[in-house]
Amino acid sequence: MRIDTISLKRVYKPKTPVVACIGFFDGVHKGHQELIRRTVELAREYNCSTALITFEPDPWVTICNTLPQDLEHLTTSGQKNVLAFKYGIQNIYYLDFTKEMAALTPAAFIQQVLGQLNLKALVCGYDFRFGARGEGDAQLLKRSVPFPVEVVEEISYNGEKISSSRIVKCVKAGDFLSAYELLGHPFTMDGTIITGNHIGKTLSTPTANLGYSSEYVIPKIGVYSGHMKVRGKLFGAMINVGHNPTVNYSRTVSIESYLFNFNHDIYGERVSLIFEQYVRGERKFKNTDNLVLQLEQDKEAVRKLLGL
Repeated sequence: MRIDTISLKRVYKPKTPVVACIGFFDGVHKGHQELIRRTVELAREYNCSTALITFEPDPWVTICNTLPQDLEHLTTSGQKNVLAFKYGIQNIYYLDFTKEMAALTPAAFIQQVLGQLNLKALVCGYDFRFGARGEGDAQLLKRSVPFPVEVVEEISYNGEKISSSRIVKCVKAGDFLSAYELLGHPFTMDGTIITGNHIGKTLSTPTANLGYSSEYVIPKIGVYSGHMKVRGKLFGAMINVGHNPTVNYSRTVSIESYLFNFNHDIYGERVSLIFEQYVRGERKFKNTDNLVLQLEQDKEAVRKLLGL
């Protein structure tokens, strides 16, 4: 498994012959998985390694001057790497997507960027665009390179294209069952457990606060059932996404989890938070007694959903 960067600032020619797929791959959803599946098949035919070519940062940052925190991603780069390897990718090449690279003509992109790799074949989606102003498409790519290019047609679910933007809408609606159908894996936020105000402990519901990347799409405000992966093990979790309106209101969205059958100090540790089902919306209670009563009801509802 190898991760490297392709840049216009240096000449880089890896000796490893590869069949690669190319795209941004946010979420590594079922549409992306079809590109990867075909890449793995062709690599077997050509008796070479598999690779995934992607972009860093998100092209919207470079082309439209969008701030990273204003984007809504399903996965971080780290998660993208893990999922790509899981589905059969052996090498990941991140394009250092500067304004200079974005301004390349399609011909220059092929020569100066793709030309740095030892490509035996390339797999792309039917709607893949490249070069300045997106002037290059899959058909131009097929006509312009000395290796085979395979184009994967639209992958749909319930008559609609599977796309990262469609899944983002599911996450923002709290519909994680539909998100799972489109992703092929659960929506998961990775992060570090940070110190909170210990309010949950005073309410007999101690929670672990997730410090998460600002680039993540934020789920619909409310309470969820799910799991947290801690130290390689899964624990059932009642997850709250919100502003804590009753006690200790926060302008920024906090993501806190009450873990069932768990009693360990995990401050500073990396965890993965898996969202599963929406339970209820956020409410402001008249007093903490009412809040405590609701939390107990939420725990029972989540226990039933998780089969605990």
